[in-house]
This record gives sequence, structure tokens and C-alpha cells, in this order.
Amino acid sequence: MNGKSMRKGLRHLMLIAVSFIMLYPILWMFFSSFKPDTEIFSTSSLWPETWTLEHYLSGFGSDAPMNFGPMFFYSFLVSIVVVIGTVFSSTLTGFAFARLNFTPRRFFIGFMFATMMLPAQVVMIPQYIIFHKVGWVNTFIPLMLPSFLGTVPFFIYLMVQFVRGIPKELDEAALIDGCSKWRLYRSVILPLSQPAIVTMSIFAFYWTWNDFFGQLIYLSNPELYTVSLGLSMFMTNMGETQWGNLFAMSILSVIPVFLIFLIFQRYLVEGIATHGLKG
Repeated sequence: MNGKSMRKGLRHLMLIAVSFIMLYPILWMFFSSFKPDTEIFSTSSLWPETWTLEHYLSGFGSDAPMNFGPMFFYSFLVSIVVVIGTVFSSTLTGFAFARLNFTPRRFFIGFMFATMMLPAQVVMIPQYIIFHKVGWVNTFIPLMLPSFLGTVPFFIYLMVQFVRGIPKELDEAALIDGCSKWRLYRSVILPLSQPAIVTMSIFAFYWTWNDFFGQLIYLSNPELYTVSLGLSMFMTNMGETQWGNLFAMSILSVIPVFLIFLIFQRYLVEGIATHGLKG
């Protein structure tokens, strides 16, 4: 074995070791979810001495203390609607900023950049007051409606930069053929913007699925709780935490996020690294 092969092998061994160190907390949580409660913190072994599915089964079923079936459904419902609203509002606004010429366009773009630097906590109280006055608190509407109004400037900026990278000759050719602005957006820009749309969809799903603070503010009825709020119910103010159930439901909550990234990672990398932030 020559020196080049040895260096390559050592580099791979180092990467494997570092990867294991980074993944160890997740592996520990995964195997702990199969341990009885008395064994989780009583042994340093990663491998369970006694395997049990009690923690997974206790999270589902009508007689379970906390039924996570509806919680997963509500999380999927809110996340999917937010993804649809984000794609709808961001693609329309991004197309308008990148392709349409109207007088206050520069002002609106500058205003959008200004809102990107505005902390979300600044507008949280006014938003809550508005939703409270119209009677939408303790419903899913405050969690879903803002996505249809383009309230995340980052996604709009991502779409604007992507559309600017599409040659304008395609627009001119389409307009010569009698294509309207709406048809240009629907038949030309949207199909070519697939990497950016997938990137926005993945981030919107991630942020909504993992959102805790926003859902905690607007949802007070346990029957409407999502997965993020349901996991917090395993921890009590008295310090009595159901660690096994918490680990089991946490593992299940990670699976949808992991699968989405695994399926769409090619579009995610292409949307960010190749086109999404092109000037």
C-alpha cells in the first residue's frame, strides 16, 4: 500500500470517527427508546439489555395517555398547507419582482430586504392581537394563513434570484408567440424553477414541522396539539419526565424530516448551491 492510499484510508477513518461522534446522541436516543425506563440511565451501554416496544405502543391507541396519531396528522396538515401557501406566494412575488416592470418595484424590494432583518418577535404580539380579535386563536389558521401572504422574505429573495438567472430570451420568445404574463409565469417560469420550489418547500416543511413557539402561542387546546407540543407534555413541572416515551416519539417525529431530505436532497443542493443564490 503506497502513501497516497494510506493517507486516503486515514482520512476516511477520521471522517467515520467524527461522524459517529456527531451521530452518537441520536443513536443513544434511538436505542434508549427500546429500553425500559429503569435501564435508560442506569447503564452506560448503548445496546439495550432488554428490548421493549412499550414506549412506541404507549404513544398510540385510544386508551393511551397521549395519542400521537392526531398530533402527527395535525403536524402534517399544517406543514403541507404552509408549503402550498409558501410556494404560491413566493413564486408569484418572486416572478413579479424579477420580471415585471412597475414603478414602486425598487421600493417594495428594499422594503422586503428590510423585513428580512426584522426579528420575528417584533411582530409576534401585533399578529396575536389581530388573530385574537377575529377569533382565530386556538385554531390552525394563524399558523397557515401567513404563508399565503408572503410573510417569509427569505423565500421571496430566493425565488427572485433564481428567476433572474433564467434567460430573458425565453420570455421574449413566449411573448412573441402570444403568451400572456400569467401564461409566462405558469408555463415557462414555474417549470424552470423546480429546484428553487423544492428548496423552498423543504425549508418551509422543516420550519413548520419543528416550530414550537408559534404553535405554543396559538394552540391551547390539547386536542389540537401538534407533535412539537405533544413532546413537551412528557416533561412536567415536577421534574417527572417520561424519558422512554419522549425518546420514542422524538424518533418517530424525525423520520418524516429525514425521508423528505433523503428523497429531495438533489434538488435541495441544486437549488441552493447552483441557482438559488445566483446574483
